[in-house]
Amino acid sequence: MTNISLKLAETISSSGIKSVYGEPVVIDGTTLVPVAAVQFGFGAGTGSDSEDGPGGAGGGGVSIPFGAYVSDADGVRFRPNLITLLAVGIPFLWVAGHAWSRVIRALKK
Repeated sequence: MTNISLKLAETISSSGIKSVYGEPVVIDGTTLVPVAAVQFGFGAGTGSDSEDGPGGAGGGGVSIPFGAYVSDADGVRFRPNLITLLAVGIPFLWVAGHAWSRVIRALKK
């Protein structure tokens, strides 16, 4: 069972983002190349002593789409995924603002 998990992990992780989104897409002369953070995790188990003893396996993955590179007659540009940008940006700004207020408070003393 472990060999199956390792082979599956190698196959998926070697193809990276292509395993989630596929190849770049060409629509009416415009090429779209997706940009995302892709992470996979796999696990396996073994039996105790018997040939048909307990076993197990598992796997999972996550993909966070950041946007796409768009290539057309105007050139190549990055088009961000606004939902992901907000989901990452709002907590980042909160933490940065909180840290900045602490720095200012420390400098005033």
